[in-house]
Amino acid sequence: MHQRKIMFKDAVVAGGPGSAFVAMSGGWGTLEELFEVITWNQLNIHDKPVVIFNVDGIFDDLKTFVDKVVEKGFITARNKSIASWAETAEEVFEKIRTYELSPERLQLAWKDGQE
Repeated sequence: MHQRKIMFKDAVVAGGPGSAFVAMSGGWGTLEELFEVITWNQLNIHDKPVVIFNVDGIFDDLKTFVDKVVEKGFITARNKSIASWAETAEEVFEKIRTYELSPERLQLAWKDGQE
């Protein structure tokens, strides 16, 4: 599974401007992959937007959870912006277009194979 995730990360990063990770409804694997690409962004492994496409409110409780961990200080408010939320396809594209890197990302230098 980890090798597959590295392959999709490499494909998104190689995609150039406008490339992004977009999470849609799914199960455990989707959640695990979502959190990993968010973490990879925080660790400076990639600099692409991460958008959570909240179709039919499927991720409402996850959004509440993220707000709670920010409130408790486990995630900084600035690093919360690593992932953005969209309710419509149009909003997904807007979030990708207007994405800005969190200034609190770690400035680590990664080499291939370290992910």
